[in-house]
Amino acid sequence: MSYAFLAVLVSGLVTLAIRCAPFILFGGKKTTPPYIVYLGKVLPYAIMGMLVVYCLRGINFSSIGEFLPEILACMVVVLAQIWKRNTLISIVAGTLCYMLLVQFVF
Repeated sequence: MSYAFLAVLVSGLVTLAIRCAPFILFGGKKTTPPYIVYLGKVLPYAIMGMLVVYCLRGINFSSIGEFLPEILACMVVVLAQIWKRNTLISIVAGTLCYMLLVQFVF
């Protein structure tokens, strides 16, 4: 067997195990522990905050062409989220805005 096939096979099995684990651990008539419910409410916002910091950590403020596309794209994401309340639309709009600005304006 090739290395690529084994890598895909192992990745698929790990993904399947991760997806099945909550149903095995908390399935049936068992009640979900309160800390798991708390993490389910808090972690999505924390992860989004970490992703924003990660994406914007390398902004260079030395010239306007270095930071303006990122700032404008972030504003488009925020405005699209406020307007439509749809994460997919917000991400696509922000990405499209950023790519158009980088390719054609700056």
